[in-house]
Amino acid sequence: MKIAIAGGTGFIGKQLSHYFLNEGHDVFILTRNKKTSSNKNLHYVEWLSDSATPADALEGVDAVINLAGKSINTRWTESNKKEIIESRLSATRAIYSFINKLNKKPAVFINASAIGIYGTSLVNTFTEESQQIGTDFLADTVKAWEKEAEKVADLHVRTIFARFGLVLGKDRALPKMITPYKFFAGGRLGSGQQWVSWIHIEDVARLIEYLIQTPDITGPVNVTAPNPVKMDEFGETISHILHRPNWIPAPSIAIKTLLGEMSILILEGQKVVPEKALNHDFQFSYPTLEKALYHLLQPSN
Repeated sequence: MKIAIAGGTGFIGKQLSHYFLNEGHDVFILTRNKKTSSNKNLHYVEWLSDSATPADALEGVDAVINLAGKSINTRWTESNKKEIIESRLSATRAIYSFINKLNKKPAVFINASAIGIYGTSLVNTFTEESQQIGTDFLADTVKAWEKEAEKVADLHVRTIFARFGLVLGKDRALPKMITPYKFFAGGRLGSGQQWVSWIHIEDVARLIEYLIQTPDITGPVNVTAPNPVKMDEFGETISHILHRPNWIPAPSIAIKTLLGEMSILILEGQKVVPEKALNHDFQFSYPTLEKALYHLLQPSN
C-alpha cells in the first residue's frame, strides 16, 4: 500500500512510519521542508507552503493519516490554545484540499482525535456510541477537529476519527511519569481515583493498520486498550515493575499550580473502552497495563 502521513515525524508518526516500512508499504511523509531519503520506500512530500503541490506526489495513495497539530503538552495560555486548535484545523483543511485534487481518491482517511471529547467522569464508561460530549477546552478542540475532518467524507472517502488515549512508549509521557519512581519519590497523583485510558504504542500501529484494512469501520474509533485503570493502579503497577516505593503523593493543588488548566490531563480522566476494535475482533498484543509496562520498562527492552 501507499500510505501518506501528516505529522509523521512526531511520537506516533515515527512509530507508524517504522511499522509500515517494516511491513513493506510505501510511506509518504508530509513535511514543510524538502527532504530526501535513502530508503526507496520512504518519501518526503512538501506541503503547507505556497510552492507545494502535494497532490502531484500523492496520486494513487491508498490511505491518508493526519496526526498534524501543535502538542497539547504545553501550558494552555490563550495564545497556545488558539494555536493548538488552529494548527489542527488548518492541517485538516490542507489535507481536504489535496485529496479533492486527486483523480483517484484514497480508500480511507484517518484523522487523529482524542478521548478527551467525552469530557471527564469518575463513574461513566465511554464507547464510540456514547453521546456525552465534554465542555472543557480539550473536548471543544476535538469536536472542532472532527467536524473539519468530516468534510473529507463528502469526497466519498471512508473517514475515521482515531480517538487516542494515553499512548505508552519509550518517549513522551511514560518517561516523565516514571522519573519520580527512579528517585524513590513516586506516589499518587491527585486523588488517584481518576481513570487512565491507555494503549501501548505498538498496538497503536497495529490497530491503525487494521482500520485501514477493514472497510466496514468508519467514524469514531477509540484507540485505547480494553482495560483502563485508575491512576492509583497505574502508579502501583509502575512501583511493582520498577521495585520502587509508591508513597509520596502529589496533591491536586500543587499540580494545578504547576500546570494550570492543562492539569486536567492528569487530574481528571475518562474510562474509555475500544468497543469497535473489540467487536471487529482486533487482538491487542498488550491488553493489560502490567503486560504493557513490563515490556516498556524492563532494561532488556
